[in-house]
Amino acid sequence: MRARIFQPAKTAMSSGTAKTKHWVLEFAPASARSVDPLMGWTSSDDTQAQVRMTFETKEAAQEYADHHGIDAVVQDPNKRRANIRPGGYGENFATGRRGAWTH
Repeated sequence: MRARIFQPAKTAMSSGTAKTKHWVLEFAPASARSVDPLMGWTSSDDTQAQVRMTFETKEAAQEYADHHGIDAVVQDPNKRRANIRPGGYGENFATGRRGAWTH
């Protein structure tokens, strides 16, 4: 069985970095999903595709995969750029702002 070990990226909906510090072991789908002809829902008999395990470190995830005979591929995360403007969005509404703010 194949799996991938990765560190999740931050969500596109916020600038927060919650749930990005841990490492995830996620199994690859073993079979294609099929469409139910009556309802149009997709289904699969692969229960491992629903499993998503979290670990504190990359080494712990690799050790678990090796111990259980899982062929895992490690994907290292892309780090954020260092040139992000300090202050961010909240700086636009600060009381000590230098420029005039109008609509």
